[in-house]
Amino acid sequence: MPEGHTIHRLARDHTSWFGGTPVRVSSPQGRFLEAAALLDGQVLERADAYGKHLFHHYDGGQTVHIHLGLFGRFFTHDSPAPEPRETARYRVVGAERTVDLVGATACALLAPDEVDAIIARLGPDPIRKDAEPELAWNALQRRRIPIGQALMDQRVVSGIGNVYRAEVLFVHGIHPETPSNRITREQWDAMWGTLVSWLRRGVRERRIVTVDPKEAGKPRSRMTREEATYVYRSERCPRCDTEVRRFDLANRWAYACESCQPRPRRRR
Repeated sequence: MPEGHTIHRLARDHTSWFGGTPVRVSSPQGRFLEAAALLDGQVLERADAYGKHLFHHYDGGQTVHIHLGLFGRFFTHDSPAPEPRETARYRVVGAERTVDLVGATACALLAPDEVDAIIARLGPDPIRKDAEPELAWNALQRRRIPIGQALMDQRVVSGIGNVYRAEVLFVHGIHPETPSNRITREQWDAMWGTLVSWLRRGVRERRIVTVDPKEAGKPRSRMTREEATYVYRSERCPRCDTEVRRFDLANRWAYACESCQPRPRRRR
C-alpha cells in the first residue's frame, strides 16, 4: 500500500496539472458514472492529501475522495491520451495531462461535512504543517498495544506504512513489541522529527530513503532500493550483522534487529 509521501506527491502533481482549470471527467468502468457526469466540465480547484487519503476539490464544494488501498494506482498520460483502460473508474483530462484511476479501494464524491468526518478520524500527518504531534503522543499513552502496531493505526499517526514503521523503530533502537504506553516523551519527539524529515523528503524525491548516505558510502540518488533501508525486508542488520527477525504483528510483517532493538522486558 502506498505510504503518505506518495499520496502527497500525487496531490502536488494533480494540483500542478489541473488546479484552477476546467477538466473533463468520465468513468470508463462505470462505477463512478453519476458523479463523473456532475463533475465533467467543472474547475478542479486543487488536490490535497491527508495521510493515505487523496482529495480532489472541485468548484462548488464537491470533493472526490480517493484511497488507493493495496491495488489502487494512477496512470498518467500526456494529452492527447490513449483510450482508457476498461478498468479505469475515474478519468480526469486536462490541457496537458490525463490521469486514470484503477483499482482503488475508495473513490466517492463527498460533501464538505463528509470530508471533515474522514479527517476527524485520522491522527496527525507528519507531512502537513498543521500537524499536532501532541495528539499522537496522547493516543500512544492510552494504548498498551505494541508500538509497531500503533504506528500503523491511522487514528494515531496518518500516512505511516510498513516501511517507515520498521525503519523509524530501528533508527531509534525501539523494538516493535514495546508497549505503546512505555514509549517516553523524548523517544516520541525524536521519532516524530525523523518521520517529518523522511516523509517530506519522500515527497520531493518520490521514494523512501532512510539510510544515512554516510553509512551507505554513496548519495541517496545512487542507492538501490535494497540499500535505501536498514531492516525492512533485510536479511541482516547493516550495522551489526545480526540476523533481522521477521515476525507477524497484527497481520503485517514486522522487522527488527534484536541486537540494536532489544526486546522489551516484562514488568513484574
